Amino acid sequence: MVEETKLLYEGKAKKMYETSDPNLLIEYFKDDATAFNGKKHAVIDEKGAMNKAITVKIFGWMNECGIPNHFVEENSGREIVVKKLKMIPVEVVVRNVVAGSLAKRLGLKMGEPLPEPILEFFYKSDELDDPMINENHIKVFKWADEATLDKMKEIAFRVNECLKTRFDKAGITLVDFKIEFGFDNDGNLLVGDEFTPDGSRLWDKETGEILDKDRFRKDLGDLIEGYEKIMMKISRI
Repeated sequence: MVEETKLLYEGKAKKMYETSDPNLLIEYFKDDATAFNGKKHAVIDEKGAMNKAITVKIFGWMNECGIPNHFVEENSGREIVVKKLKMIPVEVVVRNVVAGSLAKRLGLKMGEPLPEPILEFFYKSDELDDPMINENHIKVFKWADEATLDKMKEIAFRVNECLKTRFDKAGITLVDFKIEFGFDNDGNLLVGDEFTPDGSRLWDKETGEILDKDRFRKDLGDLIEGYEKIMMKISRI
């Protein structure tokens, strides 16, 4: 087991620790549940363990699809070992179904399937509530150059196709998700951070039941019950 040496960063739902290997970090999943950029908060038993298990499964799917990512191995009940990345401060969101801010911004009907995926960018800043940005912002402020941006988009759509197919087999609709990117010490662009129901919308394919963090955001039911249903379904794939 890889051991922690120093707390590097603590966010709303995760902690990142340095290790004795300068190329590796430990990602620890907390039980904290937050919404509206921390304005709503609760501590929910076993949430961290569930998010860790789901993340491991999803990064495993990415590996099967040949998608470059930072996952190395499991560590403990709430920890994974990941490659250390220099993160790009941009969240990439891919949408397959109208939901969340897309419905609100454009006055669209919630749950309407999109004829093709929509990709959006958001500046990663809790203080600013992660404002929506475009490609010009990213290039002008030098968060990523054009070649990197093109690669991020290409990988994001590959992630979508990979995961959408597998979630569909599991009886889950992949409504939307966010991913983040960073460079490892060899200069490779990798998918980083996590993939959990905290940062994606996952609905039961047959019933339309919401299984993701919207249960907490909108008081729709027990959060862990939804996450357990996701884990049960995807564990079969």
